[in-house]
Amino acid sequence: MSSTSLSVDLVATSLEGYVGFDTITQQIEKKLLKRGFHFNVMVVGQSGLGKSTLVNTIFASHLIESKARLAADEPPRQTTEIQTVSHLIEENGVRLRLNIVDTPGYGDQVNNENCWEPIIKYIKDQHSAYLRKELTATRDRYIQDSRVHCCLFFIGPTGHALKPIDIVVLKKLSEVVNVVPVIAKSDSLTIEERQAFKQRIKAELVFHNIKLYPYESDEDDEQEQALNESIRELVPFAIVGSERNVVIDGRPVRGRKNRYGVINVEDSEHCEFTHLRNFLTRTHLQDLIETTAQIHYEAFRAKQLLAIKESTHPATAQVSAATTPNGTLPNSPNTMTTASMASPQALGSPAQSTK
Repeated sequence: MSSTSLSVDLVATSLEGYVGFDTITQQIEKKLLKRGFHFNVMVVGQSGLGKSTLVNTIFASHLIESKARLAADEPPRQTTEIQTVSHLIEENGVRLRLNIVDTPGYGDQVNNENCWEPIIKYIKDQHSAYLRKELTATRDRYIQDSRVHCCLFFIGPTGHALKPIDIVVLKKLSEVVNVVPVIAKSDSLTIEERQAFKQRIKAELVFHNIKLYPYESDEDDEQEQALNESIRELVPFAIVGSERNVVIDGRPVRGRKNRYGVINVEDSEHCEFTHLRNFLTRTHLQDLIETTAQIHYEAFRAKQLLAIKESTHPATAQVSAATTPNGTLPNSPNTMTTASMASPQALGSPAQSTK
């Protein structure tokens, strides 16, 4: 028997039997379920737009305290510094460590110059902390991920246009994090006003070249591209948040009641809350995490390591082109050592402490 016929017989035999490597997905799932998942979401917007209420509504739990006044004679309560609240939630055996980053309402002061800088600094500090953990000689097997995966940007329901400060903050945020804009308390607008408001916001985003999540990618298949396109049509999401149950036709639903009737939060004809919740939790949660690592963190990491290399070998960078044809000094290192890259001074200030 020739070698060719033998190889054919072996292939035929193997195809008839069951090897079992298709269970690799189950093996991966088992390990991931055992380890659990992390998801870090930041809320940004002016005070009084219901940021805390919306987060509680999305995850159907009282995760973060609202700063709204409970009585007319009560002084205003505001978030004065960035705070992180962590919760472990479980659903059908899947454990999710949810970290909610609550930020002070920007634009509330008389002088709002650079009021967004603490928010940008916090996001970069989390990238810096992750990079330091990556570059240590004895790093953890699983590095705890504190990088911000999603930023919910709240827009006031003015019905006119974005404020100049909103445009500046959106542009700054979109460079370092996945931004998902929402129109808060959209029940204060009629259907026609809401649609016209959304179109104005879309036009302003295009005019100022502000890139929002989800991003266009050639790696997506046709189904993913169609899904992302439908989401871009909805952005910004017109939402209503509520932690209270109201009765409609003898059935309790999550919503708000006013003199004209009941706003059912989970009715897509009343608002787009269900589209936002499905987008964040059911279709794009893992992609938000991966995009943070592959795009925003990778850009930060490359910039930091290049800066360290230039600061450590300034002479090499200046005369390398004139020394050798390939642009390197003889007997000089081209790469950084792990110890120098892990230097705290090189990677900036340590991550901001959270509550």
